Amino acid sequence: MPTLNVNGSVRTVEAEPDTPLLWVLREQLGLTGTKYGCGIAACGACTVHIDGVATRSCVRPLSSVGANEKILTIEGLAPKASHPLQKSWVALDVPQCGFCQSGMLMAAAALLKANPKPTDADIDDAITNICRCGTYNRVRAAIKLAADGGPRQV
Repeated sequence: MPTLNVNGSVRTVEAEPDTPLLWVLREQLGLTGTKYGCGIAACGACTVHIDGVATRSCVRPLSSVGANEKILTIEGLAPKASHPLQKSWVALDVPQCGFCQSGMLMAAAALLKANPKPTDADIDDAITNICRCGTYNRVRAAIKLAADGGPRQV
């Protein structure tokens, strides 16, 4: 049985080698914050980090994930939603329906880790997730707010 390092815990899973990582996370491990949107890596709702890289988990087979690779889901991003991006998302009222937001947050977190002060062009290049509600302007504003340290306490 394969083992995965997910959110800092080593977990043993039972699934076929060609099972997409998305379904292992959701069905085997109960981490339902990672969403199924399209199944073809186009929308980004399934974005997780693998060794710090934003990865579309719907097309990543279980067999391609090494036991030493570290998987981070939205549930493991920060305790009590304390990541500056999560705080900025709330402060700027980014989500409407919210379905794409966990993937969007994971893509944004990978961007800020690689580039702490992204330009608009950097954000456009890195955030390729699809939002049916069209909250892209608020997403960009929240990424910039988080890059500046997040919302200030009043």
